[in-house]
Amino acid sequence: MSKPVRILILGTGGMAANHAEHFAKIEGVTLVAGVDTRPEQLAAFCAKHQIAKGFASLDEALAWGEFDAVTNVTPDAAHYATTMPVLAARKHILCEKPLATSEAQAQAMADAAATAGVVNMVNLSYRNVAAMQKAAQMVAEGAIGEVRHFEASYLQSWLTQPAWGHWDSESQWLWRLSTKHGSKGVLGDVGIHILDFATFVAGQKVKDISARLATFPKAAGDKIGEYPLDANDSVAMHLRLANGALGTVGATRFASGHLNDLRLRIYGTKGGLEVAWERNTSSLRACLAPDLESATWATVECPVLGTIYERFIAAIRGEGVADPDFARGAALQKMLDRAEQSAAQGSVSLTV
Repeated sequence: MSKPVRILILGTGGMAANHAEHFAKIEGVTLVAGVDTRPEQLAAFCAKHQIAKGFASLDEALAWGEFDAVTNVTPDAAHYATTMPVLAARKHILCEKPLATSEAQAQAMADAAATAGVVNMVNLSYRNVAAMQKAAQMVAEGAIGEVRHFEASYLQSWLTQPAWGHWDSESQWLWRLSTKHGSKGVLGDVGIHILDFATFVAGQKVKDISARLATFPKAAGDKIGEYPLDANDSVAMHLRLANGALGTVGATRFASGHLNDLRLRIYGTKGGLEVAWERNTSSLRACLAPDLESATWATVECPVLGTIYERFIAAIRGEGVADPDFARGAALQKMLDRAEQSAAQGSVSLTV
């Protein structure tokens, strides 16, 4: 029988339902409590997911203490303040991305997690993409030789069509366009995913980075109601890896024709790989010896992976590795901070 694990859900907003549903499917896992400062939303969430306890504050939940792990689904700006007390209480924790909103806070969280000695993971959801994991394995095994060049992109289009809702009238989208409401734009929202996507597969640390950010006019006076529309809409980055390889990484909300697609093309001295996540399906193609002269590409089969939620529980049970962990989250936040700083300084190249 699997070791029982009791989960507390911290924050009951939109993404919390996804966490609750996935954890509920895992044998031996029980959702024992929820925390939210909004009593009506908390009560509705707990009722929907059959959660027995509800707390108005994290302090109350920690004083109760009858749980083994926390899944932190609070807003980005609250991750640091809510995660540090959980680590001090030595509870295992899965935190939504980004780990924090600054390099200093993210590193403090990683250091505290290491000191606490608990399982700590950050929810980089595209780590579940089978093609990404297979590509990383192939690169690590030397299938394409030494990495020399890569191109990566995260393409969304919700500013050009209403497939997910009307961005100009719904708060769930408007806040993402406003620094006043805590948004760091497309760089902070999905830039973390594509940076992880590219550098995890490459298996290299980033040596330096330069970036350019763009915010486009979207409404009269660049404001809708209480939302100033000043967060960046597109980002283009140039990266140099530890071994000298060069690459470009981009993300935008104006990629008409793409709802939520990630792509990576990575080339080495012995071959190349093309990784794609499009329409919720992953694919991997490779051009390897002896097909280099004919430039023949072949599809690579990729085994299905467990979810981040399954891997988190497995790590708690001593049956798996906690990856990606807070240290990786902190490293990615450092890249994001350098990109933001580079853009503010005229796209100069900054050491990571």
